[in-house]
Amino acid sequence: MNFPSNLRYTKDHEWILLEGNVATIGITEFAQRELGDIVFVDINSLNKPVNAEEVFGTVEAVKTVSDLFMPVAGTVSEVNPALDGSPELVNQDPYGEGWMVKVTVNNPADVEGLLDAAAYQALVGE
Repeated sequence: MNFPSNLRYTKDHEWILLEGNVATIGITEFAQRELGDIVFVDINSLNKPVNAEEVFGTVEAVKTVSDLFMPVAGTVSEVNPALDGSPELVNQDPYGEGWMVKVTVNNPADVEGLLDAAAYQALVGE
């Protein structure tokens, strides 16, 4: 399983890549494997402020629906438009084309408090 070292992770299986004060967020390879085939991504938080650990959307797989939790406080500035027609991108490329949102982060230093790749790998037991 892939645990990119340039990302930070949450215990809820989201990943975050911070560039300046803008973060790209998605779900981890572990999460998409656990969910199975993803058939729909519903994110209705565009242009809305979201606090850390608040739900910013849901991902629907064949067998379940799972909430998506914001890793750090910020405002959702972009939703991945490709997921509307191709939600399977989350399964195929969770750290690339399957990203979910871009967020303007309130405090970029908050990202440092999240799990690094080794800690996340230990959490999921891989």
